[in-house]
Parts: sequence; structure tokens; C-alpha cells
Amino acid sequence: MKYKNLGKSGLKVSILSYGSWVTFGNQMQVSHAKNCLAAAYDHGVNFFDNAETYAFGMSEIIMGKAIKQLSWPRDSYIVSSKVYFGSTKEKLPTQVGLNRKHLIEACDAALKRLQLDYLDLYFCHRPDPTTPIEEVVETMTALIRQGKIFYWGTSEWSVQEIMEAYGIARERNLIPPTMEQPQYSMLWRERVESEYKRLYETIGLGITTWSTLASGLLTGKYNNGIPEGSRLSLTGYDWLRKSILDEGGENLKKTRKLTELAAELGIPLPNMAIAWALKNPDVSTVIMGASKVEQIESNLKSLDYTDVLTADVLQSIEEILDNKPS
Repeated sequence: MKYKNLGKSGLKVSILSYGSWVTFGNQMQVSHAKNCLAAAYDHGVNFFDNAETYAFGMSEIIMGKAIKQLSWPRDSYIVSSKVYFGSTKEKLPTQVGLNRKHLIEACDAALKRLQLDYLDLYFCHRPDPTTPIEEVVETMTALIRQGKIFYWGTSEWSVQEIMEAYGIARERNLIPPTMEQPQYSMLWRERVESEYKRLYETIGLGITTWSTLASGLLTGKYNNGIPEGSRLSLTGYDWLRKSILDEGGENLKKTRKLTELAAELGIPLPNMAIAWALKNPDVSTVIMGASKVEQIESNLKSLDYTDVLTADVLQSIEEILDNKPS
């Protein structure tokens, strides 16, 4: 395992990390989660990602119980949560968003579910157009000064929103966001490679990417249809199925060509996709999603394939993708 600083901060994160979206609470119980977390940790993964909304809080409960049973030294791993969508199925106005009340109460609830004294990272899961950004910055700064969180960041915020938060923090002697968690894969590149580009140097923004396998599309398992039990077959994920398989099937066509290239190189397609993301020097860590120990161990092998992705191979990939941001 290799480690990078999270943006300009001094925090070292493993370049591959493990997230619990969809799996914990939906497809996985505590004993299974414990095995998956242990497999990742034993291979050097030190960052474990979660959110209040995953399985309506059950994901954090399962992760908390599993970590407690594993008895890792608390200073050896990083845990995150994200706030915005709430943790209840029926959401009252005060149970969602980034207002001060919800930020504080959601943080306390996440700590209780995870059985932790503090969160290492706390993300604003989406921008909140109904809450002033200054209120968000003030509250996140207060949570840091209270010792409840160590770093705060954003997820899927625009560059303008991030810069507004940064400017407010610098102007008022508050703490600015350290990291952003955007979607990033071979098929989804614009925000990480173009929109945020100037933020890496100007404010030292760290990047923790999600959906590097495009919700499973870049594993090749959807090349011939949607398998039973796969993520895109789950009830309630129609929106995800539509977003992944839209655009006249163009992404699926590209995936089939990438599958052929990976076969020629002797690399499993998922490993090629993850290794490709790891080649981006602006990415601090790539979050893996896996529901089985075998998937985690397989994904971790991507570290061995980064050197295979030479300039010529990367050019071949670009010719297939034809989506490089200007």
C-alpha cells in the first residue's frame, strides 16, 4: 500500500480506501462486514468511508459494531461520515440539509452509530441552496474546535461553492474545507480533471473519489445484460440504472471495447479501471466498494497494474473513451 497526503493537510491516507455505500446494511451484516474491513485493513487500507444516509444509518451501525469487534488502535485508521440527506425514511425539514441544527445533531448521531469519540473526516454530502455557506463553515469550524471532527470537506460541490467556503474561512479566521468527494471514473471525468483543476494548487484541495468502477459497469458484468443480485438489479436503484446505461448505450459500448483491451493486456477490467484512476496525481485516494472479501483482495491487486498502464496504453484507453476534458 502507498499513502498520500489528503490535499495540503498532513493526514496520510491509503491510496485505496473502502466505502460502505449499498453494501453495508443492504447486502451485508456485521460478521461479513468485519471480514471485509479486516481484509482491507490487513492490506494497508486506513480510510473507511460512510454516510448518515447509507441504509438510513444502518451502514454506520454495522461498521461501528464491526470496528469495535476488530479492536484496532484508534490512531491507526480514518473514518468518515457525510451529512445532508438525513438518516430517516420520512424526513422532516430539520432532519436534512446543512443547517447548523442538522450538522450538529447529525454529527452526534453518526458518532453514536459508529461508536466513536470523533470523526476523522466529515463531508457535506451535497451543497444546500437553502443554507448560507457561511453557516456551514462556522458550524464545521465549531465541530473541529470541539474535537468532534478533525477535517471537513464537501461532496459534489461546484468550484464556485468550494471557493466561497474557502474565502469565508480565510476572511473570518475559520477552518476551510480540506477535501472533496466527487464521482470519478473513466466514464465520468469532467469535474475532477477540469472543473477542480486549479483548486489542487491554489487551495490544496484533497480528492477522495467514489464510483471508480461506475457502479459496476466498468467490471464488465453488464456487458451482456443486468445479472440478478447485482447493484443495478436492486429495488430502488432505478435512477442509478438509468444513469449508468443511458446515452444510447454509449458507455456500455465503450466498456465492451475496454474489456477487449484489458484482455489483450492480461489485466482484469476492474483492475485496469482502478489503476487508471490511481494514475491521476491529483487524486488522494480511490474509494473501493465491495461486498465480498474476494472482491476487496481482487481490487487491491490494482496497485500491481499501475506500471502496466504506460503512455501508449493510456493513449489506447483515451482513443476508446474519447471523453478527455478540454
